[in-house]
This record gives sequence, structure tokens and C-alpha cells, in this order.
Amino acid sequence: MTMREQGQDPKEGGAKPPLPEQKQSTPGLESEMNLKPDYGEETYKGAQRLTGKAALITGGDSGIGRAVALAFAREGADVLISYLNEDPDAEETCRVVREAGRKAIAVPGDIGNEQHCQQLVQRAVQEFGKLDILVNNAAFQQTHQNISEFTAEEIEYTFRTNIFAMFYLCKAAIPHMQPGSAIVNVASIQAYQPSPSLLAYASTKGAIVTFSKALAEQAIEKGIRVNVVAPGPVWTPLIPATMPAEQVAQFGQQTPMKRPAQPAELAPAFVFLASPESSYIVGEVIGVTGGNPLP
Repeated sequence: MTMREQGQDPKEGGAKPPLPEQKQSTPGLESEMNLKPDYGEETYKGAQRLTGKAALITGGDSGIGRAVALAFAREGADVLISYLNEDPDAEETCRVVREAGRKAIAVPGDIGNEQHCQQLVQRAVQEFGKLDILVNNAAFQQTHQNISEFTAEEIEYTFRTNIFAMFYLCKAAIPHMQPGSAIVNVASIQAYQPSPSLLAYASTKGAIVTFSKALAEQAIEKGIRVNVVAPGPVWTPLIPATMPAEQVAQFGQQTPMKRPAQPAELAPAFVFLASPESSYIVGEVIGVTGGNPLP
């Protein structure tokens, strides 16, 4: 079901709770969601802010990553999307990028593996001849009501996916990036207002903010800007894949706007931070939270 089929206009930001109760297995597929997210296919209009740029986006198959890939393509950038194994979603993202007239490359694999991260960067440079933008978006979460429910394996996987991968990718990418390039890392309001049930995830998001601010001071010496987008609740496959169905139905209602964001509402922040329009912004966190304030 799309938002239009539910009587919602994507241009007005999407559906309010109650949302359809649903549950998927991890990592989740956008193509199987009941009430498809709006990633901007009908609404995002480019203005050539990224003409001739080359971007690598992790978690680019769906959700925020797909919205960013579409926006970057319509702004004139070629895009390599990294994803775990969600082939149908990755194919859809490549379709919209190519329809925008840009080159799309999709590479599956686990970014928790440093060698794979190195291969992603090498593939981007091989395909595009350069790398101008790195978006570290991919993440894993799982909800638990008590710390005793977290296994050592799950804690390690969460940190390896959410923060270790950023070390690996930035380490591999920066030597290939020229002055004027940009890295955009994805944190979360969970870094500042953590939910007890997202203990491991929230911890990684706090680490991402600290990592990004420290890296920003290093990278700017090479003319590379590092900044952060911190979303609030966003309607993506991660939600039905990692939350109980009854929580999914009420997802986003705690914000002042009383609803989750649609991925399309996040994309402009990434375009801004990747473009020369933000040339004097370094080490900052931009919140896209539906009204929940960041410190």
C-alpha cells in the first residue's frame, strides 16, 4: 500500500499513527512494507548542486539511503550504493538513479568487514574515477526491554555495523578524496535522547557524533568536510524488522509533529551538507527530528 492509496499525500509528509501493524525479519525489505515509504520519486526536484560528483552511500538500497541516492542523482551525481543482501530494494534504487541519467552501481556485502569496506571504496574509484562524497548511513538496531537480553554477539554486531564500519570506510576513502569533498555520517536523536529499549543502538549513535567531530578536525586539514545528520523517527524497513508490531503501529507519535519522517524529508539535509552551499560547515550535527530538540 502506498500513502496515496491510504489517502495520504506524500507532499504533506506522510502518514500519522496508527500505522499498519507489521513485522519483518531482519534486515527488512521496503518492497514488502505495508504502507510504502516516500523516498521522493514524485516530489524531489534537483537543481544540479552535485553536478559531476561521485558518491558512495551505505545502506543505499532503501529508506534514507534510497532517498539520498535519488536526490544525489537528480542533483547530478553518480552513485554507488552499498547494501547487505536486499537485492530487490537495491535494484529499485539503481532504477531511479539511472532514470535520473546518472550511473548506479550496487554492491552487496557486510560493511562490518574492513576488507569489504576497502573494496567498496576501490570499486567507486574504479567505476567513477574519483570519490567526492561518502555517506555512512547503514545501521542495525534491535529492541530489548532489559540489558540482560542483549547477547555479546548482538552487541558486537551492532557496534561493528554502526560505528566500526565508519572507521573502515573513512580510513579507506579519505586518501582518494580531494579538497571540497564531503563525508556525511548518520547519527540519531538517540545519541541525545536514548530509548532504554535501544540501548546498544543508542550507544553507537553517541559514538558516531563523537567520532565525526574528532574526524572533522583531522579531515578539514585536507579540505574534506565531515558533518552529521541526526534523524528522529523515520519510516524505513528497519522499523518493522526490529520492533514489535504494536510499537510499529505507534511509531513516531512521540514527536511534536505526531508522526515519523518520510525518507524524502531527510534527503535535502544530505544534499546541503554534500554541496558547496555548506562550504563553511564542519563538524556540525543537523537534526531532522520532527521537533524534538537536540542539545
